[in-house]
Amino acid sequence: MKNGKNGSNGSNGKDHKCAYIDGIAHEIKPNHTSVLKFVREHVGKDKIPTLCDDPNLAPYGACRVCSVDVALKKDGPTKTVASCHTPVTEGSYILTNNEDLTKLRKNIVELVLTDHPMTCSTCEVNNNCELQTVANDLGKNEHRYNKPKQNKGIPKDTSHAYMRMNLDNCINCGRCVRACDEIQGSFVLTMSGRGFDSKITTDNDLMFGDSSCVSCGACAHTCPTDAISDVFASKSADYDEKVRTTCSYCGVGCNLEASVKDGKVVSIDTPKETEVNAGHTCLKGRYAFGFYDHADRLRNPLIKRNGKFEKASWDEAYDYIKNKLEKIIKENGPDAIAGISSARCTNEENYVFQKMIRATIGTNNIDCCARICHSPTAWGMQQTFGTGAATNSTEDIYFADLFLVIGANPTNAHPVTGSKIKQQVMKGKKLIVLDPITTELARMADYHIRLKPGTNVAVLNMMLYFIIEAKLCKEDFILSRTEGFENFLKGIKKLDIDQLAKAAGVDKQQVKEAAIAYATAKNSMEFHGLGVTEHEQGSKTVMLIADLAMITGNIGRRGVGVNPLRGQNNVQGAADMGCQPHQGAGYFPVADKKIQDFYTEKYGVVHPTKAGLKIPQIFDAAINREVRAVWIIGEDVVQTDPNSAHVAKAMNALDLLVVQEIFMSETAKHADVVLPGTTFLEKDGTFTNTERRVQRVNKAAEPLPGTKPDGLIVTEMMQKLGYDQKLYDADEVLAEIADVVPFFKGITRERLGKLGLQWPVKEDGTDTKILHEKEFKLGKGRIKYFDWKESSELEKNKKDFPLILTTSRVLQHYNAATMTKRTKNIKIVDEDILLIHPKDAKNRELNTGNIARLYSGRGEVSLKVEVTEKVKEGIVFTTFHFPEHMVNMVTGHGKDEETMCAEYKVSAVEVQKISNQFKTEVSTEKDQAEVTKTLRT
Repeated sequence: MKNGKNGSNGSNGKDHKCAYIDGIAHEIKPNHTSVLKFVREHVGKDKIPTLCDDPNLAPYGACRVCSVDVALKKDGPTKTVASCHTPVTEGSYILTNNEDLTKLRKNIVELVLTDHPMTCSTCEVNNNCELQTVANDLGKNEHRYNKPKQNKGIPKDTSHAYMRMNLDNCINCGRCVRACDEIQGSFVLTMSGRGFDSKITTDNDLMFGDSSCVSCGACAHTCPTDAISDVFASKSADYDEKVRTTCSYCGVGCNLEASVKDGKVVSIDTPKETEVNAGHTCLKGRYAFGFYDHADRLRNPLIKRNGKFEKASWDEAYDYIKNKLEKIIKENGPDAIAGISSARCTNEENYVFQKMIRATIGTNNIDCCARICHSPTAWGMQQTFGTGAATNSTEDIYFADLFLVIGANPTNAHPVTGSKIKQQVMKGKKLIVLDPITTELARMADYHIRLKPGTNVAVLNMMLYFIIEAKLCKEDFILSRTEGFENFLKGIKKLDIDQLAKAAGVDKQQVKEAAIAYATAKNSMEFHGLGVTEHEQGSKTVMLIADLAMITGNIGRRGVGVNPLRGQNNVQGAADMGCQPHQGAGYFPVADKKIQDFYTEKYGVVHPTKAGLKIPQIFDAAINREVRAVWIIGEDVVQTDPNSAHVAKAMNALDLLVVQEIFMSETAKHADVVLPGTTFLEKDGTFTNTERRVQRVNKAAEPLPGTKPDGLIVTEMMQKLGYDQKLYDADEVLAEIADVVPFFKGITRERLGKLGLQWPVKEDGTDTKILHEKEFKLGKGRIKYFDWKESSELEKNKKDFPLILTTSRVLQHYNAATMTKRTKNIKIVDEDILLIHPKDAKNRELNTGNIARLYSGRGEVSLKVEVTEKVKEGIVFTTFHFPEHMVNMVTGHGKDEETMCAEYKVSAVEVQKISNQFKTEVSTEKDQAEVTKTLRT
């Protein structure tokens, strides 16, 4: 309804409930849970001052600066209340300001100023301080009292890699404590002492740098002064402009605001009003941006001559590549060339790169890193649902009643999403975790099923069996919306549950209880990561997860669904854009004659007809001399792909290796030509996150001298090769994508705005929050059954290599750590650590801190050991971030049966003690914790 005139009741006479703000009627909406929210939405954020309130935190009511007068009827008696936690009621009259309220607010602010230095002009948040703003608005810039806390002088804590604590400026609003609790869920901060001795402490009075802080920056972000800030002074008002963009680390796709001064990015913060991260982010997104102008950045094209790189001009580099490619095509045909694109590049850059490989070179040999992460997800969900992407939005976390997390560690790999799940679990929602590692979420789980790596299919079959046995299937949904259930049922009924439980190393009763919990919850929401996909049976696992959702009806509405946690920032987008050998832009099969004609019309040249090579096939073909040239953008395949020696052999066998990079990566060292690209802060375009949300990437700084945006490099090369291609313009390429890719039909840069749109997007700009609400893209969902079988890696190597290695990421780093190791994250974690179970360690005379040889039939590495029960007996775990260790020298050659995704999660290995570099006899759990802490810090 529109604003009304003064009246005597809280209704407009028809339908809407109303309350009155300074005599004007306004509609009460469902999201108006307090007087403050009601007033802010209708008459603006500045109408009522606040200090302890943050819209992303629960109401607190500590400062009372937000006090208003409320009457239950017109001209009735008023009561002064804190607007932040007082519910708005129908027919009430709210007075936002009068003489008494102003006097009250002034008195409160004056008392706050009593304990606050009056040194605004020298403070780093001068002109961007909430206390300063409120005090100035009230005309209060002095006080009449002593300074009891200031006379004590609390030392400034600068021990943290990123955070700074200056408690002399603290006003005890509690926002930092609540942000740590309510947003991140780490419970690092607390308020200690009483009265004027009250102060914020970390982990029982540890120094900030010694605490368990995960450096997310939520405390600094919410602090209304500079009591908690960061080394970048991200709340300083000393900047020329703020540029909103999208993070280039994981698939969450957090919105960021880059502060720019004198053409340089000086700090990064997060806008509070976003649909993805609501003002939150992890330490990588908020603080690990220093790589963008690091001294190690490549700043010139390089050509390798006589085994050494020499600087070259762009024209020299292009001509060198052109001559080599044309020679290879003439002698061996276009299929002797392949391209590997980048999930770190924008949609537009991925699109023009696959277009170059297909339309300019004439081959479908194009792939991207989705091959080694979520290609089984895309393939498996396409077989069951018809669409290979997340069915739901991450905001559906708030509508779920139970979470099923399989093979994922979201608090490390997808921290903002992980924090959201963690918060809901702490509020009482159920959690099932399938993981051999005791992750942070696993410690909180109602059911932590510690299965043996490689047995996902066995455990999911057990869950499906128990649901059917308990008659908990949603028969109406199965009959009306699926097919294949009868054949599936025959397979399930033949299962030997005891045998599967033994093979997986799990308690069948626990699996039964978890299955029943999933089937009986009102809304069960599934998330999975690379612990599902990076197996020989990865695609089959994904299809069984889809079965689980379909037979229980957990699909097509809020708070449910099958939701892959995509690893890199734009791995979803790279696949959407056609950077895969069997499907072009929009997931059209390239072997289909009609599709070939479609692409031929769009690209203006005859489209290649034969499906191309996948990344593992490209490597094999390079060694066999069937592929002679490879162009790689932003992927360090030598370090991050499995069996590094095999990959390096493939790179060295090529006649031409072109690498577009921002640093001299392990792969770039093998290149014939290195082309210096740019970071996300130096380019325009879009990324697509794990929930199908297409968001804008906005250039915050000009490319470093000598570098070029990756899309510009590709289009200049296309012109050099004779293809009629306009030079790169992100908006023009996005328009072309919308013409080719059906689910981008209604996307324009303007429509994306600040919040983005979730595909499919209709021509009128309407996006899609939830897939498969009424029907699947296939018409009916396809329920499938698969038998479990043990990984061939283990069958072949059990005798010589009795341990199973599984790998993943840590919070502080990102894949090959190309970017993060050039930031202060390296001060927090600077090496890969090998986790081993106490029994396995004892058998090998290993203690925490020892150096061990980790080896397989493919290679070996030396790593520092941590003895811990975080890993299951028989399992060892490490990360693969640092080239000093090259962990993927050890990992296996196994692949998913359908997609050739690498089997990182199952490698048969052995561990042998090398030295006592940090020898310590660990006798108690407390001793172990102290040793581990020493290693980490």
